[in-house]
Formats: sequence, structure tokens, C-alpha cells
Amino acid sequence: MSAEGGTKAIVAALSANLGIGATKFAAWALTGSSSMLAEAIHSVADSGNQVLLLVGGRQARKEATPEHPFGYARNRYYYAFLVAVVLFLLGGVFALWEAWHKFQHPEPIESWKWVPVVVLVVAIGLESLSLRTAVIESNKVRGTLGWARFIRRSRSPELPVILLEDLGALVGLVFALFGVSMTLITDDGVWDALGTAMIGLLLLVISIILARETKSMLLGESATPEDIAAIRAAFDASHLGDIIHLRTMHLGPDDVMIAAKVGLAAGATIEQIAEHVDDAERRVRDAVPAARLIFIEPDLRHAVAAAHDTPKENHE
Repeated sequence: MSAEGGTKAIVAALSANLGIGATKFAAWALTGSSSMLAEAIHSVADSGNQVLLLVGGRQARKEATPEHPFGYARNRYYYAFLVAVVLFLLGGVFALWEAWHKFQHPEPIESWKWVPVVVLVVAIGLESLSLRTAVIESNKVRGTLGWARFIRRSRSPELPVILLEDLGALVGLVFALFGVSMTLITDDGVWDALGTAMIGLLLLVISIILARETKSMLLGESATPEDIAAIRAAFDASHLGDIIHLRTMHLGPDDVMIAAKVGLAAGATIEQIAEHVDDAERRVRDAVPAARLIFIEPDLRHAVAAAHDTPKENHE
């Protein structure tokens, strides 16, 4: 659900940004407004982001190879990191450079004065529709989490990226509308430069947030607390002994690797252990469908641990 919903949100955002970006460039060419140029670059960055996310999703579906035995699912994290660091960062730096230039040489908007206002109002409407799609798709997987916690804890990079991108696009459009409107009212180009600077700072803030979150995913995040609880419950329901160690890691948004060391009572035969391991794997996959790779290491329950643990009932 997260991959399909993420793709739907990406396509909706890309469709909106392509049209919006073209009209922003046209408005900049007609008026020379730096806010319109900054917003046009913002749309270029957003469109590039969405293309990279789609490429990452496609690359992630490649089959595992001997060189990459765990597959290519982390491509989705890598391309999301490129989105954060390259496009948003460059877009923010360019907008700040343009703002600095305009602060030094303010220029009022002297022709086609109504064009940027109309373009920005229409863009706000289209971006609102794109954000609505991202919110709807996110709600399908967000559960009861608040939005800030959802962005921090989501193991799928596409939806948080699109949410922040669409929200940032709306805020940026408001900044641009403020700068353009104040320039038209006062006939002072400094307001246009101020709006451009605000857009640049916004892009840098989004870049920092996304870089931090995608870096954590690239390093390898554990399964969510809810999934870990479901995994432990599945082990408890099986015939295996107590869990000594449990390690989980997302190889991709929908691909969890589990490594568990379990303590067994003495006397179990090889056949019984193999049967119990198979049963535990089946239960874990039923509870957490994303659990693709499960490694279980049986061990004898230590005497100290046995003294403190309540022995499990033997159902054999």
C-alpha cells in the first residue's frame, strides 16, 4: 500500500509541477520578478525530485544479484537522499543568490503586473490539490500517528518527501505572492527580493529535514515498534524458546530483515528444531508481511536466564 500510494502521490505532484513551472517561467519572462524566478526554480527542483523518486522506485524492483544478494530496495532511500541534498539544496542556494542580487539592485514590476498574481493564485490551487492527494495516501498508512511522528517514523521515503515538498511549495507560493503583491503596492523591488530570500531559506530548511530523515533510512532503521511487538508475539506463539536477541533492519520500505537468537530447552532433536523454526517463520511472515529474510539461531537456554524466566509450556 505504501509503495502504490507513494507512486500515486508522486505522479499527482509531478503533473501539477510541470504545468505550474511552465507558467512561472512565462510570468518571470514577462515581468522580471525575482520571486517568480525563485518559484520557477522551486518547481524545477520539485519536478526533478519526483522524477528521481520514480526512478528510485523502479530501480528498487531489480532482482537480487550475487553482488547485491539482499536486492536493490535501498535505491528508494538513495534517490530520496539525492532529492534532499542536491535539488532542494541547490534550489535554496540559487534563490538566496538571486535575492542578494535583487537586494543590491531592486527592480519594480513595470509590465504585465497582473500576470504573477494570477499565476501564483492558480498555482496555490493546484498545489493544494496535489497536497490533498498526498494527505489521502498518507492517511492510509499513517494510522493514529501525528504528522510529525509519521514523517520521522515512516520507512517509506516517498510519502514524507512529497508531503514536505507539497507543503513547502504552498508556503513558498504564499511567500512569492507576498513579495509580488507588496512590490506592486509599494512599487519597491526590495519586497520582491525579500520574498525570494524567504523562498530560499524555506528550501534549505526542507533540505535539512529530508537529509536527516533519509540519512537515517540509508544507515538502516529497525522495524517500527508496532512491527517489533508483532514479531515478538509471533515468536511467543510458536514452539521456540525465549528470545535472547532480536535485531531487525529495513533493507527497503517493504523489506524487513530479522535476526533472532532463541533459547531452547535441552533435549530437542534436529527435526523438532527445524519444524519449530519453520513454524516461527510462518507466524512472523503472517504478522509482518514485509519480513522477507528471517534468520533464527537456536541456542540452549542459559541457566541464569532459566532461573529468572518462566518456562514456556511444552506443546510437543
